[in-house]
Amino acid sequence: MKYSNPVVPGFFPDPSVCRVEDTYYLVCSSFNYFPGVPLFESKDLVNWSPIGHVLTRKSQLDLTDSPTNGGIYAPTIRYHQGRFYMVTTNVDHGGNFYVWTDNIYGEWSDPIWVDQDGIDPSFYFEGDTAYFMSNGTDDEGKSGICQCTLDIKTGKKLTPTKCIWQGAGGRYLEGPHLYKVADKYLLVASEGGTEYGHMLVCAKSDQIYGPYENDPDNPILTNRNLGGYQIQGCGHADLVSDLKGNWWFIHLAFRQLDRWQQQHVTGREVYLVPVTFIDGWPKVGHDGTTRAQFETDRIASDVSQSPVPNLTLANSQIGNQWLFLQNPDLANYDLSQLPEQVGLQGTTVTMDAAKDSPTFLGTQQRGIAFTLKTKVQLTAGEAGITAYMTDEQHYDLAVRKTATGFELFRRIRLGEARQEDHLISLPSDTDQLEVTLILTGSPDQYSFTAATQGQTYQLGTATTKYLSSEVAGNFTGVMLGIYAQKSADAASSWANFSQLVYQNQD
Repeated sequence: MKYSNPVVPGFFPDPSVCRVEDTYYLVCSSFNYFPGVPLFESKDLVNWSPIGHVLTRKSQLDLTDSPTNGGIYAPTIRYHQGRFYMVTTNVDHGGNFYVWTDNIYGEWSDPIWVDQDGIDPSFYFEGDTAYFMSNGTDDEGKSGICQCTLDIKTGKKLTPTKCIWQGAGGRYLEGPHLYKVADKYLLVASEGGTEYGHMLVCAKSDQIYGPYENDPDNPILTNRNLGGYQIQGCGHADLVSDLKGNWWFIHLAFRQLDRWQQQHVTGREVYLVPVTFIDGWPKVGHDGTTRAQFETDRIASDVSQSPVPNLTLANSQIGNQWLFLQNPDLANYDLSQLPEQVGLQGTTVTMDAAKDSPTFLGTQQRGIAFTLKTKVQLTAGEAGITAYMTDEQHYDLAVRKTATGFELFRRIRLGEARQEDHLISLPSDTDQLEVTLILTGSPDQYSFTAATQGQTYQLGTATTKYLSSEVAGNFTGVMLGIYAQKSADAASSWANFSQLVYQNQD
């Protein structure tokens, strides 16, 4: 069959995968969004269904004052002796920890903390021994890929931490994973930074603590030299075998807005490439590159890759497809009328806030072309839809109550520049306004449309690239969402959102 990349489009970075019998499970980074660590399952590696999140309680995930580039970094998922483990880093609150569950569809444990620095932690199990590694510093102060053994029940270190590999010579060594393939230990990591120079490297050894021999073909996967190719930034991979014994890498990459426009807004996404071992070394993808399509007989010919589904309040869930910023105050959310509508109570915490949690629900922008549409009922304050990259980079289309009625407007926030324009006054003799808000996206621009009282209004466009990771200087992707907020002197009220639809159009 022929499949297309990305297999999970949108802001789902740092993927990790494991297989249990005939089912694959995938986790990704979530940064300062709540719940944390999205969880997917698949039977065929190309169709992935969201089944929830790993970190669903504040006791597991403290995001107090976590910025957009903070919170949860690269997780690893592993299955050992009937139990799932997910290990990750909360870079703002506590460092490295892991949680476990015996039911992948149920609740996970509270965190078990690991007294080891670094980020991008990973587990490797051999017999009853649990090996923990991260890209950090060992007990003698040597930096690189560092490893120790743990008491898996307590997280206590059983052995000193030892640096086992310092990479293949590239900068920003990160994302380590360890495997055993053909009686050799295979250590895979990334270098070059999670940007255009990103690359996957590996080494192998007869002994788990090394010494490790670098693959003579390093980097084994990179698109850094594919100029004019939309897929870039390949790296941070996890290796998995299928039921037939074939090997695959699940890895991150991103799509530029087009071939020659070197910005991306959909974040780092999930890609799939075949792997073949020759003389013990992995040969990856298409001559060491990732392409938009692969044709393979490894996946059954009757498997069909499904497009990204449209999201509505009826076919999606708050806390699964729709996320909060930082730890939310659930008193500001009325979910009692789902799936017909969701209520948001505005507070003085706005979408510009670097701290605290605004009243917001967002989903990943999964296509470069899309439409987000909703109907809003408002009596006071402000409510709208947003294309949100960070608190300093977002575009809003909103309605607010004024002294004489209501007002439609567009807001652009780009760093220190903040502008509200296309103001349209809507005199009203009632205390409530109902308005349809529409946000559309294309490679070049976002467009803003509103409809109310029998009239349709065009509220301009805004350039896409200014919400890109390259301009924003962060590691996430654009989230598309709804929000409510108010000024300090405004009355408190609820905004009701109905007919909420996200439509992917790639």
